[in-house]
Amino acid sequence: MDMDVESEMKWYAIFVETGQEENFERLINVLYPDENIEILIPKRKLIERRQGKVYEITKKLFPGYVLVKTVMDTEVYYKLSKLPRVYGVLKDESEPVPIRDEEMAVILMLTSEGETIGFSEVYKEGERIVVISGPLKGLEGIIEKFDARKKRVKVRIQFLGKEKRIDLGAHLVDRCKG
Repeated sequence: MDMDVESEMKWYAIFVETGQEENFERLINVLYPDENIEILIPKRKLIERRQGKVYEITKKLFPGYVLVKTVMDTEVYYKLSKLPRVYGVLKDESEPVPIRDEEMAVILMLTSEGETIGFSEVYKEGERIVVISGPLKGLEGIIEKFDARKKRVKVRIQFLGKEKRIDLGAHLVDRCKG
């Protein structure tokens, strides 16, 4: 496996057993504290209704994936892929493939306030959804629709070359607030 190291840190997707994302993060921090590995497990806050009660829950944005930013040389690659409950580092024929910058840019904007994507405040202007504040500010273009009852917006983002439709939390506010 020939991995010419451009000594530039890039984001990679590590495929892990669903539910083991935080354990993977802990293992990295314990086993390789000196490696230059940044970890992101994007999550999102949502409102859920169960039996007439309203709950705020947190769900993973991409269950089964941990995003790591590192210089992926052969040594780091093997350290990461050999951890328990890791299915692998996403790669093409032979080399780990970094997540495309434009895909990562949206994820990083959404998680700029921390790993968990909170609620955005939005209002409707005709068919358009305008974001007043929150993680979706400036990302109106990815919003497909708003569900006022569920307090969610459906967004369309690219992840690992595929289009994903994801629900994010949003509160509808009166326009005059802005």
